[in-house]
Amino acid sequence: MGEFWPVPEVLSYLEGRWRAERTVRDVTSGDEGRFEGTVVFGPLVGGGLLYRESGDFTWRGVTRPAERTLRFLPGPDGTADVRFADGRPFHDLDLRTGRYVADHPCSADLYRGEFTVRDAGHWRVVWRVRGPAKDLELTTGYARIG
Repeated sequence: MGEFWPVPEVLSYLEGRWRAERTVRDVTSGDEGRFEGTVVFGPLVGGGLLYRESGDFTWRGVTRPAERTLRFLPGPDGTADVRFADGRPFHDLDLRTGRYVADHPCSADLYRGEFTVRDAGHWRVVWRVRGPAKDLELTTGYARIG
């Protein structure tokens, strides 16, 4: 089968509850942070999934609650169109081969995400952020709950 697990229909695969563990590393300073929480992919009015992430983020020894919301809309041939909560485009997502690289320009910085699927209950994304304002690496592992 290889090291990646193909996903013919991304929204069907993602629907449900996931445990999320993220490390955030500032490449320039060497600072590291950690997020631990839950992600729920639930139905979105009009079609697609609403991604709700909530948990605790620890940075420089301080832990705070953190949350994020995204919209995963149906794309062509089992792919998804990922958007911020306010509807702005974020990136496309095509997991038909089990691996996908997405780019998102943000001002002068570039976010490059590599999505990989290991099996029916595990996937991860590594975002590498480079530019004049940021030099970060964010690695998030997701494990299905239930």
